[in-house]
Amino acid sequence: MTLAPLRRAGLVVTAALAALLALATPAAAHGADAPDGTDYRAEVTAIGPARPGLTARMVEAGARLELTNRTGRDVEVMGYSGEPYLRIGPGGVYENTRSPATYLNRTIAGDTQLPPEADPAAPPEWRRVADGPSAQWHDQRTLWLESTPPPRVSADPTRQQRIRDWVVPLRAGDQTIEVRGTLDWLPPPDAYPWWVAATLGFLVIGAAGLVPGGTAPGVRALRAVGALLALGGAATVTFTVGRVLDAGAEGVGGVLLGLLGAQVWTLLTGLGAVAAGGYALARRGAADFTLALAGACLTLFAGLGNLAVLSRSVVPVAGPAVLARVTVVLVLASGAGAVAAGVLRLHTAARLARATPPPRRPRLAEERPTLGGGQRRAAVRGSKP
Repeated sequence: MTLAPLRRAGLVVTAALAALLALATPAAAHGADAPDGTDYRAEVTAIGPARPGLTARMVEAGARLELTNRTGRDVEVMGYSGEPYLRIGPGGVYENTRSPATYLNRTIAGDTQLPPEADPAAPPEWRRVADGPSAQWHDQRTLWLESTPPPRVSADPTRQQRIRDWVVPLRAGDQTIEVRGTLDWLPPPDAYPWWVAATLGFLVIGAAGLVPGGTAPGVRALRAVGALLALGGAATVTFTVGRVLDAGAEGVGGVLLGLLGAQVWTLLTGLGAVAAGGYALARRGAADFTLALAGACLTLFAGLGNLAVLSRSVVPVAGPAVLARVTVVLVLASGAGAVAAGVLRLHTAARLARATPPPRRPRLAEERPTLGGGQRRAAVRGSKP
């Protein structure tokens, strides 16, 4: 590879990353209220009095409260002034456009400006917003909305502490029901060991790019980087599925819809890394460039986009938080390592191409000089003894 193709490869990488960033921005904004991690754990502890078919849980790392009503009768969620806010039942989910909670609960910060028609004392005006028996919303009663922790947490942030018990009132006909829960502070983990692990993995994988590409060790190094990149891509897919499950998706159909929603670009990044790793394992001609491009996308969108997992105690992924941190470390190490290895191999190939002189082309018969008549006679006389 000469220097010009190397420059073109760099331009292609830059253009591809810019395009992916532009396309990924709307998807990220769509799920902007789903936190990447938090140190506040909100949990539902009970529904009382219990009713068969009525369940509640926290989703998206505690950012939203989900209520599912399969009782066959409508259940109303009460707003912050005791007004009807949501109605969930056999006919779907309806919101009261006169309730201030309808607008305040659209963001996790609760800072939406109220329209003039918002009046908790006015008769409800119901608007259908969803099918099915479930609704999810940001409920300020379950969240800590301040930018700083409570004073007692600031005094001792290394200890788990109960911030408050909370209640969200419901109404079913003339019966009052309560969703009860807790909000706790969990000390954040030390992110330093995870960063050390990611850095060491990056250095080890990137060092494979120093092995000469045309040798048997170079082929093995290429395959090893490809296998690790494919592993990082598979970890990204697993992590993405875990986020969708934590957001409340149920069943295969629900998971697929979640993957094709706000998480679609992270999913495609993981699948692309798996494909690029397989391409390198097959020793294709452009494997070095493919490794660099796929590794850059994996690092940006699946690694750096989930850094909060390393330093937050509650993560938006189904399963143990430690497993989520191991996954992010693997993604960072394999992605950044593949970038380093691919770029080093491309640079080495370009340097060798510049240092190797082109082979000398044999002169053709028609390119040899032609002697004139006098030159031929002189040459003949000179050849006689």
